[in-house]
Amino acid sequence: MAVRSRSSRWVFVNTLSWRMVSHRFSFVLFIMLACAMLVFGRVQPVMVEGARTHAIDTMAPLLDAIARPMTAAENAIGNVKSYFALRVENEKLRASNMQLQQWQNAVVTLQNQNRELQNLLHFKTEPGMAYISARVIADTGGPFVRGLIVTAGKLDGVREGMAAMTGDGLIGRVIEAGDWSSRILLITDLNSRIPVTVMGSGDRAILAGDNSAQPKLMYLPQDSVLTAGARVVTSGHGGIFPPDLPVGAVVETARGAYSLMPLADLGRINYVRLVDFNLKGGAFNPIATKIQSENKKR
Repeated sequence: MAVRSRSSRWVFVNTLSWRMVSHRFSFVLFIMLACAMLVFGRVQPVMVEGARTHAIDTMAPLLDAIARPMTAAENAIGNVKSYFALRVENEKLRASNMQLQQWQNAVVTLQNQNRELQNLLHFKTEPGMAYISARVIADTGGPFVRGLIVTAGKLDGVREGMAAMTGDGLIGRVIEAGDWSSRILLITDLNSRIPVTVMGSGDRAILAGDNSAQPKLMYLPQDSVLTAGARVVTSGHGGIFPPDLPVGAVVETARGAYSLMPLADLGRINYVRLVDFNLKGGAFNPIATKIQSENKKR
């Protein structure tokens, strides 16, 4: 037994010594082998390239077999990342969809309101108020008159005194109504007199036409100082027109003298709206009452 133990120990010691020697010289051996392969590759490049190609062809199936699981793992990881990214994007799309639904509801509401407002253009907006749309067929402008002839008359419900308006503002009133046509006196005509109010200052005046493009603001308070560009609306006095109909803007012509630039382009009117406000009574104003009586005489 002692002999066997000694022999086993000797074999173990020899094996350990051999491994230590091989580990010491293996590095040097591999360096020498690499140098030899480099020199051989320089001397015989064709042979080395052919051997390398053959080795690659031989190892290709093995490399492919090894790469497939790695590729599958990478694809799986990519799918997982895509899944989480899609979940985040899905949440964002849901939020956007909810916002779009809110916008859609708002659009539907606005469409309904727009439809209702459009329908308001085809019937009486309030008791005692109606309108008729008419097309301008002639311009009776000349040195002494400023007027229009439109295709609407008594058979359409037109009566004398109705206000003539466009989308911009007041342009005049009906002074003659036939069965099929009517004549409109523009605010720039020499015979036109309209009670108005200057917004901002609250000053009242009479808008008097003089056959020019800018009618005059008359009977202003003596201490009135108007701002150029201030809006001018009807005052509603005398029952000629209701209050707050837009007419134009203030233009300063001289010190203490003012005229008005109409909101509507009176030289380019194709369609008008004849509005019947059916006013009854009205605030007492001697000047406006006198104008109304003169208008009835005409």
